[in-house]
Amino acid sequence: MQECKIAVIGATGAVGRVFLNILEERNFPATSIRLCGKNSVGTNLKVMGENITVEEVTPKLLSEVNLAFISATTSVSKEVAPLASAQGAVVIDDSSAFRMDPKVPLVVPEVNVEALETHQGIISIPNCSTTPLVMLLKPLNAINPVQRVIADTYQSVSGTGAAAVKEMKAQSSDILQNKPVKSDVYPHQIAFNLIPHIDDFHDNGYSNEEMKMILETRKIMENPDLKISATCVRVPVSIGHSESVHIGLSSHMSATEARSILESAPGIRVLDDPSDSVYPMPIVAEGQDDVYIGRIREDLSERNGITAWIVSDNLRKGAGLNAIQIAEELLVRDLMHL
Repeated sequence: MQECKIAVIGATGAVGRVFLNILEERNFPATSIRLCGKNSVGTNLKVMGENITVEEVTPKLLSEVNLAFISATTSVSKEVAPLASAQGAVVIDDSSAFRMDPKVPLVVPEVNVEALETHQGIISIPNCSTTPLVMLLKPLNAINPVQRVIADTYQSVSGTGAAAVKEMKAQSSDILQNKPVKSDVYPHQIAFNLIPHIDDFHDNGYSNEEMKMILETRKIMENPDLKISATCVRVPVSIGHSESVHIGLSSHMSATEARSILESAPGIRVLDDPSDSVYPMPIVAEGQDDVYIGRIREDLSERNGITAWIVSDNLRKGAGLNAIQIAEELLVRDLMHL
């Protein structure tokens, strides 16, 4: 694998820190690492045995790297990504800024790695709830085309950020001590509660998070007419997004066949023995790279339907790991100008 110089924008955020850990775990071939963070300039982080000082993002810095990972706000991505690309760096962006741009590949390596071949300097990774969904759909679709999808998510607070995790823990402590509960990050108390509200709502009644899942899944699956509906719910879990998925296929498929297909799919681990209380849970998926799938069964309401339960670590496969896997593929396939 080739070596390259990289910049990580948003290095001190929740995803950024996980990203740096994975960088070390996978021994990514970076000859130089530059760390950037708007509110953490001057902070020192130890990465791959080296103490690195967080810097401000500048055109000069971007001109000195081959690859820029961005895990910050959408506004930062819109400003920095085109600038980095113009300087000759390849950008892997974690925000929603470019996901639906027809010129920007939206990539999950296990699903549509070939889309990298057409990149023009910016590559997007999907929303953390879209990634595990398409990893479930892709292997089944290859055997029996998917016609319809209904996905209901149970998303952890780390998807909102470190402040949300802190708020959930503080609320939990206050409740157990019979103290008043304060809510700043979310419109309602999240501790011991569920909130069917992630991001702003559209006029059609769907939230922005739900529309991301719908539109991103269609793009990745290369099926603009795919019938898909989603309901996204925030739950009092620190790490790990779960999804209940009902899939309508073109023809009948048994649960046994679906299970066999998924067991052979890359990046997936099947945990499916409900009679012995074996099924995916956030505490199982936390810190793991695979997407866990279980509760695989035929849908009693649809002759050609399969139902499954999926769980993944939203900070790893839902964000940091996916970005690093894309970078590895770019190097292996010689899709960067080094």
